[in-house]
Amino acid sequence: MNKLKQEYIGLDITIIESKNKSLIGLKGKIIDETKNTFKIKTTNETKMVLKNTSTFKIQKKIVEGNKIMRKSYDRIKMKGER
Repeated sequence: MNKLKQEYIGLDITIIESKNKSLIGLKGKIIDETKNTFKIKTTNETKMVLKNTSTFKIQKKIVEGNKIMRKSYDRIKMKGER
């Protein structure tokens, strides 16, 4: 499946780039998603992370947050975008 169109809840995530430098290297599991954010459960806490300011590694794939800024059900229905 196109990596931009898949469902992300339940997948492992690592933040590899971010405008907020304190988030770089954060690892966890995506437990919720909105149009603009991921809610990530780490071993110690739950963090809400803005998509448009970060680049993620999700299941060994690099995903730029600004390219997936849609509600998950709208993103999955996208046609022709990669």
